[in-house]
Formats: sequence, structure tokens, C-alpha cells
Amino acid sequence: MEGRSIPHNHPSGDPTPSSADIRMTKDIAAIAQPFGITVHDHLIVGRHGHASFRGLKLI
Repeated sequence: MEGRSIPHNHPSGDPTPSSADIRMTKDIAAIAQPFGITVHDHLIVGRHGHASFRGLKLI
């Protein structure tokens, strides 16, 4: 099984995942699964640091 991470930025500078970020990540992971792709992490980068969905136990 192949794996990927999803990166994106928050121009506001706050890397806190929004509810839309969480929903989108779950949707992408569910869509990718039948193709043998696992989403290992979703990283949000902001001016004030970064957030890892895996680190936050959201994946």
C-alpha cells in the first residue's frame, strides 16, 4: 500500500485545523483507500508554526 501526506497553508498564520480541514481529510482518506493509498498525515503550515493531524491524533 502506498502512502501520502497532504500539506497546505493557512494564510491567517494560525495552523489550527478547521472543521472543514478535518472533514476534507477524512473524505480524501476514504476516497484514496480503495486505490491502495493511505493518508499518513495532513500538515498545515502557518506563520506561527505547523499542525500535524497525526500528531493531534486526527488521523
